[in-house]
Parts: sequence; C-alpha cells; structure tokens
Amino acid sequence: MILYFSGTGNSAYVAKRVGKEISDEVLDLFKKIKSNDFSEIHSERPLVIVAPTYAWRIPHIVQNWIENTLFTGNQQIYFILTCGGSVGNAGKYLAKLCQKKKMDYCGCMGITMPENYIALFSTPSQEEALHTIAQAEPVIDQAVRCIKDGVIFLQTEISFKDVLSSGVINALFYPLFVHSKKFYATSECISCGKCVNVCPLNNIHMSNGKPAWKDHCTHCMACICRCPKEAIEYGKHSEGLPRYICKKH
Repeated sequence: MILYFSGTGNSAYVAKRVGKEISDEVLDLFKKIKSNDFSEIHSERPLVIVAPTYAWRIPHIVQNWIENTLFTGNQQIYFILTCGGSVGNAGKYLAKLCQKKKMDYCGCMGITMPENYIALFSTPSQEEALHTIAQAEPVIDQAVRCIKDGVIFLQTEISFKDVLSSGVINALFYPLFVHSKKFYATSECISCGKCVNVCPLNNIHMSNGKPAWKDHCTHCMACICRCPKEAIEYGKHSEGLPRYICKKH
C-alpha cells in the first residue's frame, strides 16, 4: 500500500506513479491528518510512505500520524521523500521512527521535484517544472524496481552538512519560520473557501468573507498555491512568483 501526503501535488504524482507500476493501492493521507483519524491500516504488502521534506526531514504532521497509527500485516516500510534538492539525513530519523514502531525500515529515497516553497524560495515556470519532473522519472523508476524486487533502498553518503540540516537546522526551522502570520488575502479573493478546505490542519477559517489564519500552520503551501485567483500572498516574498501545482498528478 502506498500512503502519501501532498500539499501541491509533487508527492501525489510520485505516489500514483509508484502505485500504478506495482499495481498497489494508493491512499491520500490528507483527510486522515485533517480529521486526526488514526484508525488501523492493514496491508499484506510492504508500506510505501511518500511525502515531501520539510527542512530535510519528513513533515512533523506526517510523523505524528505514523506514530499514532497502528499498522498491521506486512511490517516492511519504504520511504520516498520529494524535495527541492536534498533530503539531508532524513533517513536517520525515519530509521528511529521505524524502530519505535517495531517495523522493518527499508530505506529512504529522495526524489528532486519542482520547488513549491514559495514562502522562502522562487517557484518554477511550468516549463521549468516539467523539465524537473522529466529528470525525476528515472529515479522514480529506480524506486519502483527496488520495491518490486524487495530490495532495500541504498543509503547515500551523508555529509556533515546533511547532519546539520536534518538536525540543528530542522530543530530551529519550525519555531523560527513555520508560522502563518505573513499570509494574507488580497482584493482578488472571491471568498470561495478553497484555502479552508485544502488546509490539512484546519488552520484557516473565513472571516468577513476573507481567509484568516490561526497559529498552527505547517507550511505545506496548499492554500497559497491552490488559490484559484492567486489572491493569497506570503508577505512581500511571494509577490510576482508563479504558484506551483504539479500538473501531472
């Protein structure tokens, strides 16, 4: 079974590609995370978790869901992490998570996909995004072959920078950068409420016809990137940047 969480579609695309290639069920974790649904997951085949990297680790909301969910059946678990460039030392923490869950860790594979973190970085044009996805296809195929053959993902060499990125920097990233106080809606907002519906943490509500953000954002970028009118900004940084949604998933 392939389980995925995706804010803007990168991980959804990879998960569906893997599911199609290995003829396995694909389950979107969005509703489960949004509703705090930790009901039992049973699979006779190895689990494959597909998620983005947030500061060189699996998102806290995905880790929390895994920690609180009972998995029965096959106890092997693979992790595929989409990223803008590197997954750092994410595998170390995923191995610890599996040990805690008493599951068999089968490795972590990073797949570079188009940048979606519009709060801090520049997002690609559609042409650039499609080029990045095309380059990712052989890596997705490699992951598929490993899963089909029951082979553990090879661990890439970990640098000191990777250790810092997934350790100290990740620990600082959430309290320093992951907040919603810079989000706001412009006059282009049509009060459709889509931002409310796509928020996995129920962090957005409508107030006087405009979205208002509370204080437990995870920076998945779903609200700003999925707004049909591009009416949401993140401070000054996002102004003029293209909104990124994976067109292929």
